Amino acid sequence: MKDKTLFAKRKVVIATMHQKERVIAPILKDQLGLESVVAEINTDLLGTFSGETERLLSPIDAARQKCRLAMEITSCDLAIASEGSFGQHPSLFFAQADDEIVLMMDRENNLEIFGRELTTDTNISGAEIDSLDAAFEFARSALFPDHGLILKDKESGFSELIKGITSTVDLERHVKDLLQRHKSIWLETDMRALFNPKRMKAIEKATKNLVQKACSCCPKCHFPGYWIQEFIPGLPCSHCHYPTRSTLAHRYTCKNCMFSETKYFPQSKNFEDPTYCDVCNP
Repeated sequence: MKDKTLFAKRKVVIATMHQKERVIAPILKDQLGLESVVAEINTDLLGTFSGETERLLSPIDAARQKCRLAMEITSCDLAIASEGSFGQHPSLFFAQADDEIVLMMDRENNLEIFGRELTTDTNISGAEIDSLDAAFEFARSALFPDHGLILKDKESGFSELIKGITSTVDLERHVKDLLQRHKSIWLETDMRALFNPKRMKAIEKATKNLVQKACSCCPKCHFPGYWIQEFIPGLPCSHCHYPTRSTLAHRYTCKNCMFSETKYFPQSKNFEDPTYCDVCNP
């Protein structure tokens, strides 16, 4: 039989070179009793937000690869890594989103659990600028200097790149220098976690989601990671009682013994507002 105590007093290696342990380690210690160490592997080899290296793996596979690399160099059998993606929100059109995954790989127990945070609370942006005034205007909108910036001679196919700009003095110096050689340059937000508090907050929330799953154990075999595998639509409309697209039930499945159960009315309501009914409000 297994439960969340299988993590207690074990050592976990966090695969990061961008100080993500600042938000991940305290949660693991407090909630799972895990002692953290950091493996500063060069995760940029798997892809960079700034465009030097394209990420060829999916976010979840990139996190897996980080865990494997961290295990190899530390001989630790428990690892955690995170991977973020930025782009259009899947359901909120025209909204930019940060999609963070934090994955835990446990070789000793053949267990993998991941947490996720999808949020529109992100400052990701970029702009072509041709003056110092334009640079400062962009910087203000990007929450600088609390959030770092990146300068390039051009958005893609660039030959000059300055990362981690966090002071007005440095911003002014680098902008002036690049504009002496180029008619216009590219300024963008630095999305690496240590230079982006908004992203660090999303990683913290994803870690809490992971811990929540790790603390949820199968009622049959008591293995951790017993969590929602399917969202079942069909919550009936309160007016016409026709099934809506809203969630009627969650289906939980244990990846260890494959026990499964369906829990109805997870939002503690038996009917949906007619506003969300395709019959009453087509």
